[in-house]
Amino acid sequence: MSAVPYCGPAPLPDGLWSDWNLDPVVLAALALAFVFVLAQADRSARWAGIGAVLLLAVAFVSPLCALASALFSARVAHHLVIVAGAAPLVACLLVRRSVAPRGAEAAFVVHTVLLWLWHTPGPYGFALSGTPAYWLMETTLTVSAVWFWHALLSPRAALGTTMALALGAIVQMGMLGALLTFAGRPLFAEHATTTAPFGLTALEDQQLAGLLMWVPAALPYLAVALHRLFALLGGAVRGDARP
Repeated sequence: MSAVPYCGPAPLPDGLWSDWNLDPVVLAALALAFVFVLAQADRSARWAGIGAVLLLAVAFVSPLCALASALFSARVAHHLVIVAGAAPLVACLLVRRSVAPRGAEAAFVVHTVLLWLWHTPGPYGFALSGTPAYWLMETTLTVSAVWFWHALLSPRAALGTTMALALGAIVQMGMLGALLTFAGRPLFAEHATTTAPFGLTALEDQQLAGLLMWVPAALPYLAVALHRLFALLGGAVRGDARP
């Protein structure tokens, strides 16, 4: 691959833990976000925002950023930190600020399309071709994930809508994970020669990425669905117990 990805060339294991991304623009953006979060009056919103900033720092500043240049599985882990970790925390902040969600079904469709698009060979290769393309991938994934999680976590959403959105997210991530896991050959030329120092073939790395997308990625969506369902059942029981 001739182009150098945003986080730099694929690192070797020995130097990985010293390979931090100290891009001043990223550091400044995270610092401004942290100051904004600390200014929140609502304690729960403040903690959600702090968690989101820390997870974004893990994704874009820590050695995970560099490792994603070597391993497709690290790239998937990087994206899961964003879309299944930081994004729901940002959505919690918006919910706490009483920002009304809009277009739940559209949010699901847009986020699903973008998630699949950026994990297919052509668009993925384009995203690693330069800094603007990289940030196009990361920004669209992040914004669409926040939009989707905002609709999913809103207390104004009907239980049926929440359950359908959560189930849809679990199914589509499972399908993408299964396709990556059971593909008979490596699909991403960008990682054809970068996985060996980490003891993986390109196909094994891709299979690991698929398993991450298939199983751990589904857990936050499942947790939200079960929480809403148990809250409803608990409310119904308390209602029945009243004289």
